[in-house]
Amino acid sequence: MKSKLPELMTREKRSFVYPDLRAESEGGIIQGHAAVFGERTNIGGWFEEIIERSAFDNTDFRDVVLTVNHNLQSIPLARSRNNNANSTLQLSVDDKGLFTKAVLDTENNTEARALHSSVARQDINGMSFIFFIRDAKWENLDSDLPLRRILDIARVIEVSAVSFPAYGGTDINARDEQALESALAALESARSELASSNSELELIKAKLKLL
Repeated sequence: MKSKLPELMTREKRSFVYPDLRAESEGGIIQGHAAVFGERTNIGGWFEEIIERSAFDNTDFRDVVLTVNHNLQSIPLARSRNNNANSTLQLSVDDKGLFTKAVLDTENNTEARALHSSVARQDINGMSFIFFIRDAKWENLDSDLPLRRILDIARVIEVSAVSFPAYGGTDINARDEQALESALAALESARSELASSNSELELIKAKLKLL
């Protein structure tokens, strides 16, 4: 079952521990994947989720910032402006997922220097991103752990290097109330649509029996 596009898309956050976040020895560069295709992720114990390979085909990457641990109140450590060659943050989609490459100002920015060092030491080895979903498909909604396939991501607003990319084997941190509420709202909406469809089907069957 495909989800309907809400009037106001909710912001969601996903984290990944993918073993390619690394820092180059020169140039203040860090790079790695902020999102990974085909990886089944447990969303707070409520449902599982997979990002399909088509998810970024029509995504808006016009203005994306790089932060540490999703601190959106801090000065961005890199930024993608229309994702052009002059941007300090470059985003591209490859066979694995959403690849990011950031050029940090390690000479003038102490936070940038600290992040580069932490990634080089592998003290930070995970990434996360904040995004808005345009289209998704639900499966096994009548089970205890349904599956949502993300088909189309409308916009990415931030990618982040994170200290704790997962919590207890799940994707949503227990303290991340906004992300959890968004995920549960999506699940409840899909189940309501399924219940409504089933009710309509039963009504049609009942009418046919009377003919």
